[in-house]
Amino acid sequence: MRYHQTLMALAVLLLAASCASTRPIVNVTDAPVVASPAKVASATQVRDAIMRAGKSLGWQMTAANPGLINGRLNLRKHTAVIDVRYSAKTYSILYKDSSNLDYHNGQIHKNYHGWIENLDRSIQNELAAI
Repeated sequence: MRYHQTLMALAVLLLAASCASTRPIVNVTDAPVVASPAKVASATQVRDAIMRAGKSLGWQMTAANPGLINGRLNLRKHTAVIDVRYSAKTYSILYKDSSNLDYHNGQIHKNYHGWIENLDRSIQNELAAI
């Protein structure tokens, strides 16, 4: 009996630990394009800045259509796939797919958030340099 109680406690502990490593997906939605003072960015300049930002962080960035870039990050056995929608005025980073990131019901491994925050920061830096 004591063995079963120990196993149950261990199972509950493992379940709690796995839940703690995931968080709700948060997309970057309609972030403003802020270029250097007194400059207005074109959609082409925004696209190029997003491509540079992603590539500098190891993302495979592919311009799919005007206003849309597909991004893919492969780290070890983990893959994150995003869409980046952009215009001359805004950009959005949107979750599309993943593997080995514990995605379930809108929750994903906490590392994904750091990757998206880094990409967003890098995009902002590239845009500021326009």
